[in-house]
Amino acid sequence: MPTEIPNYSRPNRNRRVILARRPNGIPQPADFALDDTEMPAVAEGEFLVRNIYLSVDPAQRGWASAEANYSAPVPLGGPMRGLAVGVVVQSRCAEVAEGEFLYGWFGWQDYAAVGLAAIIQRATAAVKLSAYAGLLGINGLTAYLGLTKLGRPQPGERVLVSTAAGSVGSLVGQVARNLGAMPIGLAGDDDKVEACTERYGYAAAYNYKTADWDAALAEGPPLDVYFDNVGGPILDCALRRMAPGGRIVQCGTASTASWTPPPTGPRNEREIMTRRLVWSGFVVFDHVADFAAASQALVDWLDGDRLTFDEDIAPGIEHAPGAIKALYDGENRGKKLIFIG
Repeated sequence: MPTEIPNYSRPNRNRRVILARRPNGIPQPADFALDDTEMPAVAEGEFLVRNIYLSVDPAQRGWASAEANYSAPVPLGGPMRGLAVGVVVQSRCAEVAEGEFLYGWFGWQDYAAVGLAAIIQRATAAVKLSAYAGLLGINGLTAYLGLTKLGRPQPGERVLVSTAAGSVGSLVGQVARNLGAMPIGLAGDDDKVEACTERYGYAAAYNYKTADWDAALAEGPPLDVYFDNVGGPILDCALRRMAPGGRIVQCGTASTASWTPPPTGPRNEREIMTRRLVWSGFVVFDHVADFAAASQALVDWLDGDRLTFDEDIAPGIEHAPGAIKALYDGENRGKKLIFIG
């Protein structure tokens, strides 16, 4: 049973965050609107979730966009696709009980009438409820599975992580450390650099905006793993610091403002060839079968004081329209959530 469950109300209307227009690049507050509708009806086989925490995730940029992505874009005029943690308040589904806490595809709204396919995790572990949208949500699962399955760090290896103080990066560094590797972080301001070394166990960290991090890396041994959340010029530099046989986990491309038309940067083919690098794209939903085992490993580390995580929780659904922009601007300190309960 989760802990630290906040008080939540049961309004008789459904507030929704609507995608009002298609974003050009990073979604802006004006791309969204708030509306108020009737409660959704619950069909046979469905259940009604009252959302408590809305998750703000970098992937929502792609979900809102008309650009090619791994999922269809959110329809205009509909609620923004989003993950949330909520409680079941009505059930017409035999496999789901009223009072259960769930994490899944419930959208940016107060209520969602959904079926079993919408559930990602059932909140059963004795961790704070909000952790299911971060540590045990797609952020923690991405960090653990992306690094262990594709990065495969060995004890003593050097692991570079971009956006190292973010909701994914902060956990990647800790997973690497717990596996005996040496994590090195890149972050966008000095406070985040300090958090990397003081809170998240990074062996070293650099402000990529002000420090000559490339020269600092050149003074040490080559990198064995690069967990990349940004792409762009940082990736171009990191490739040239990789050891032969190194592994790159491509988890995000936050540095690119728009993919229409596709940008053309420095050619990296020769670096891949001569260093015999393995460069793998990671989408967490390709690894659903491993979610339970990954979650248990994270809970075990948390219980053993080998893992820490931070949250940045805004109170009120009115904070949702500007939340994705704030995330890409680096304003958050920890996993960004919106409490709407």
